[in-house]
Amino acid sequence: MLLVGLGNPGPKYAQTRHNIGFMVIDELVKRYNSQKISAPCNGELFKFSNHYLLKPLTFMNLSGEAIIAVKNFYKIDEVVVIHDDLDLPFGAIRFKRGGGHGGHNGLKSTDEKITQDYVRIRMGIGKPEHKGEVATYVLSDFSQKEKEHLSEWILYTCSAINALLSDTLENVSAKYTVKNFEIK
Repeated sequence: MLLVGLGNPGPKYAQTRHNIGFMVIDELVKRYNSQKISAPCNGELFKFSNHYLLKPLTFMNLSGEAIIAVKNFYKIDEVVVIHDDLDLPFGAIRFKRGGGHGGHNGLKSTDEKITQDYVRIRMGIGKPEHKGEVATYVLSDFSQKEKEHLSEWILYTCSAINALLSDTLENVSAKYTVKNFEIK
């Protein structure tokens, strides 16, 4: 299985909403004591057991290039993409196979390179008040209130991914879906 976290490279973007996928991959690397290996693409690639963890370093709109390179090089059938989702409230987590990209450039690039037949772990980041603020919003850091729950949310997502390694998407979705995360 290839687990891909979407994000943008560099310290400028490290803590932004758009980089939640990278944050989850970083935690999985620690959790599984994964070994960094040479990537056949512009990305950071890690391996544990028979699974691969990828952080494409191509910037969001070209993520699919790194994904297809790793998928083809290692002949991987199952791809899971972890990404931010504006249509879900902060802290929500949903699972699905396939679907549209909803304007998400990382998903759009992935769809173009490997088709839409992959598992998506959708991590809700909420949305800005005005549509014209989307780019600024996704490239901004989480709010202070959100940061208080960020680590817990990432760990929860990693637990769901751990379950996905040995269980069906349907079972994981039934057990780990969070529709609304209440910030107190």
